[in-house]
Amino acid sequence: MEILEHKTQELCVSVLEIEVMPDHVHILLEVNPKISVAKIVGILKGYSSKKLREKYRRLNEHDCLWSNSYFISTVGGAPLKAVKKYIKEQKNV
Repeated sequence: MEILEHKTQELCVSVLEIEVMPDHVHILLEVNPKISVAKIVGILKGYSSKKLREKYRRLNEHDCLWSNSYFISTVGGAPLKAVKKYIKEQKNV
């Protein structure tokens, strides 16, 4: 998602995989350990909401684009290849 590219570079975060679903997003990030994951999620949600609203004015009719909730899991023990494959295949499930 090109909207996140600039902001992730600014945060020293790498997007390793992303899949946009109709009602949620799967995203695999490599994060800067100096910034909390909760803060990164908040920044990315806020930034993407702002940019999407600027690009698609009709979205301003909605109170919010993102819910307050999110799910975070670490993948330290799982092979990265398997996690990327899982994310890529979400649209086929």
